[in-house]
Amino acid sequence: MIPHPGGGIPAASAAGYDAATGDILARIDADCVPDPHWLENVVAALERRPDVAAVTGGAVFADGPHLLRRPLAALYLGSYFFVLTPTLGHVPIFGSNFAMRRSAWRVVTGEVHRADSLVHDDLDLAFHLGRGHRIVFDPSLGMAISLRPLTDPGSYVLRARRGFHTVILHWPREFPPFRWLRILRRNRLTWSGRGAAPVRSDASARAGRSTNQ
Repeated sequence: MIPHPGGGIPAASAAGYDAATGDILARIDADCVPDPHWLENVVAALERRPDVAAVTGGAVFADGPHLLRRPLAALYLGSYFFVLTPTLGHVPIFGSNFAMRRSAWRVVTGEVHRADSLVHDDLDLAFHLGRGHRIVFDPSLGMAISLRPLTDPGSYVLRARRGFHTVILHWPREFPPFRWLRILRRNRLTWSGRGAAPVRSDASARAGRSTNQ
């Protein structure tokens, strides 16, 4: 157990990232079942892309009607990525299946809204991390998740409420057109060779894992 001031998921997640000592911080939820090679693929994905600070993947449902597990997961996660990609100007972080460099976390650890229990911590992290770092989707990161988000209406409503709250919390500074322009300028500087040097990780990086109960 890692003690942390305050309560709620954002505080717990941030405390876990702060306490982790590996060069790569990997995150899944307590009810997730990762692919047997998940950690290996996480490290490989970040090693292939030294310009990338975080990688995230999709998922399939581990329970429910067998024939509907993939279609329902595609609908659920597809909606998440479809709405939040234009909101952020880049792919969002799916907290049940993602990893980031510890060096990138240390840049934003003082910016995330860890004291607001209504904040959607994955989305909040994506807002802050995406300002100066690259986040990419990697299909090699296989993950199975619980169907619970679709079977518990109260949980789904709370997730939506947390998402809207988190988006509005970052406005007007992170209003999509403003954010797109800043990201475009950043990318142009990077492409022209005037941007910051990419963050590199050690090939023998140890993966720290932070789980959300």
